[in-house]
Amino acid sequence: SKHRLYSDLQTPGRYGRVIITSFRKANMLDQHHTDLILKLHSAVTRIQVQRPGFNYTFAHICILNNDKTCIVDDIVHVLEELKAARSSNRTNFAITYPITHLKDGREVYNGHQLGGVTVHSKDRVKSAEAIQLTYYLQAINSLNDMVAEKWESIFCDTVELFQKSNRKVKMYPFTSSSLKEDFQKTSRVSERYLITSLVLVVTLAILCCSMQDCVRSKPWLGLLGLLTVTLATLTAAGIINLTGGKYNSTFLGIPFVMLGHGLYGTFEMLSSWRKTREDQHVKERTAAVFADSMLSFSLTTAMYLVTFGIGASPFTNIEAARIFCCNSCIAIFFNYLYVLSFYGSSLVFTGYIENNYQHSIFCRKVPKPEVLQEKPAWYRFLLTAKFSEDTADSEETNTYESHLLVWFLKRYYCDWITNTYVKPFVVLFYLVYISFALMGYLQVSEGSDLSNIVATATRTIEYTTAQQKYFSNYSPVIGFYIYESIEYWNTSVQEDVLEYTKGFVRISWFESYLNYLRKLNISTGLPKKNFTDMLRNSFLKAPQFAHFSEDIIFSKKYNNEVDVVASRMFLVAKTMETKREELYDLLETLRKLSLTSKVKFIVFNPSFVYMDRYASSVGAPLQNSCISALFLLFFSAFLVADSLINVWLTLTVASVEFGVIGFMTLWKVELDCISVLCLIYGINYTIDNCAPLLSTFVLGKEFTRTKWVKNALEVHGVAILQSYLCYIVGLIPLAAVPSNLTRTLFRCLFLIALVTFFHCFAILPVILTFLPPSKKKRKEKKNPENREEIECVEMVDMDSTRVVDQITTV
Repeated sequence: SKHRLYSDLQTPGRYGRVIITSFRKANMLDQHHTDLILKLHSAVTRIQVQRPGFNYTFAHICILNNDKTCIVDDIVHVLEELKAARSSNRTNFAITYPITHLKDGREVYNGHQLGGVTVHSKDRVKSAEAIQLTYYLQAINSLNDMVAEKWESIFCDTVELFQKSNRKVKMYPFTSSSLKEDFQKTSRVSERYLITSLVLVVTLAILCCSMQDCVRSKPWLGLLGLLTVTLATLTAAGIINLTGGKYNSTFLGIPFVMLGHGLYGTFEMLSSWRKTREDQHVKERTAAVFADSMLSFSLTTAMYLVTFGIGASPFTNIEAARIFCCNSCIAIFFNYLYVLSFYGSSLVFTGYIENNYQHSIFCRKVPKPEVLQEKPAWYRFLLTAKFSEDTADSEETNTYESHLLVWFLKRYYCDWITNTYVKPFVVLFYLVYISFALMGYLQVSEGSDLSNIVATATRTIEYTTAQQKYFSNYSPVIGFYIYESIEYWNTSVQEDVLEYTKGFVRISWFESYLNYLRKLNISTGLPKKNFTDMLRNSFLKAPQFAHFSEDIIFSKKYNNEVDVVASRMFLVAKTMETKREELYDLLETLRKLSLTSKVKFIVFNPSFVYMDRYASSVGAPLQNSCISALFLLFFSAFLVADSLINVWLTLTVASVEFGVIGFMTLWKVELDCISVLCLIYGINYTIDNCAPLLSTFVLGKEFTRTKWVKNALEVHGVAILQSYLCYIVGLIPLAAVPSNLTRTLFRCLFLIALVTFFHCFAILPVILTFLPPSKKKRKEKKNPENREEIECVEMVDMDSTRVVDQITTV
């Protein structure tokens, strides 16, 4: 009954579909279009798949009926009867909608075969703007499946060739392989955009690590940091490939996951290098860098491994999400190793170049200022550097403050964001942010449209658009299965069954049988034996009702009494534009009814399998990752120096995720597989950027909160800003990729980066300046018994005129 349980969602098995419509909204039931559609049907049935020694046609691989003929859509029989009626000049032939009668008297449902229907009175069809044909194929073994796959490919070519010769009609072919092919097409259309993204990130990473001082500039470290991330990503891809893993287009998000995590780690190490003293040996400076930055980098890497590790576990039912998380875990692990080894070695190498006063790009020894004065202006510009003796008497003790981002944060931004007059506006802006996020959060919906994960200019998009436009009036055909023996002859049971199916368009042997009895003036409340005998020997023998024999299972008992042990009916619901949401509600309503009703029944459609799996699985990776992240934050609170760090971190992650989900919904992004993976990454990205900032602030003592906010921004703000700029520049080309998958990816990752940046540079610096606890050291109460007396003695140096104050504690 697969052909009778029609669904517009992805259906198991092999099949080919085509929607035929006109550019001018013509009636597809007129003589010209009817002949055209029947001609297309004939061309499709003549398709041949050539194999060694045999040519397969549709007749060899189609699904067979009970009479061993190929199952074709009932609309084909309707069009053939319509053509025959026109040939014989019969005007009494009428097509009704959504249920019509064939020449043999059978009632058939045509709601998924006629689209854009205009009806007269009594549901008689006046015109139809679209017609859909479906061809179901067998795939019972590997050879049969291979032939069916080839037939699908030729089917699409045949339809496209047919349209070229008939340009007044528009055809939308679709097969069981179309979704898979179009899903993988995203990778091919993204190639040149990803190359553009790589070029932009390389350029900006080099610029972010450069400064006017040619000795202290580190452009090679910007390039090598990106190379470290690239090597980790390629290593993970190689391991997945060697272990037999399957590639899918969701892997496009992994480079951006690595870009956000890996580049921030390298920029943080470079920022720590700037804090070290230049008079120290390279080994000491490197040790200070690792001591300062690698602890937080190790903890955030562990957080990535835990959250993505849970996503890669068997708890995640979506295979694409599980493979994505597994690949991300491998890439992050190797990125950590490469940062420790490869990038650390590169830092040491550039450190020796700096200590030897060699040019950061050309590695040439930089001449003294007095020598440079004799050189041309361009030469002096390229070899500008400050020597240690030049900066010894300077007020600026840190020569790295000439770096543009360091200078901007220290001289301008830190003072501005902590200004008393700026804080109220930031708090007000945060309240607006929460309000809009809440508005979006209340509208969040789970995405069930498979076209959201494929490239735009594809058969899947064109077909689903036409499907939604012309065939969205009715739901998929729902199988209503009564799986126990009930008293069908009992009038109260009859009323119960009809009540359960009330409001649906019904294709039912039961209702047809009751109407059959009424037409014969026979009571529907017959005794059991008479009811069953009339059903078997009279109703099912009639040609117009013979097809209902497939819907009833009889059983003969020991006393030769025949009983109906199981039966099925087919239901179709009227739907509106929000077809997916209505179908979810309908499914849940029918299931609740099946648990409480007197008659035991189940409902089924192939799309329910997808809906059930999707509804239960789409949020599972995010839920499990959030639980694991909270679990790790809770237990690490006992390991860190101050548990207040974890409290602030948890609140920040919650605020960021809440905002991203809200604004994601307002930006027309549904909660599907891609957005859920991005939200898992958002947890880690927030911790990556905010943890060092919060740690520096919370652990700071003695000075005021404002002072420590400024200090935290000066220490970690440059690395956050560098990472953010490179990340956003890398994301921008992704917005231009003609794919719904990359569109979702871009919007989610862009929101995560933007909201996290907003928290790091605006919300946290302002809120931390006025929320407890206070940074001021409490003054100890003076104890009269332990009073200290201070004696000040003025001493004069006899050899000079200096006056020295000596303080003595008594």
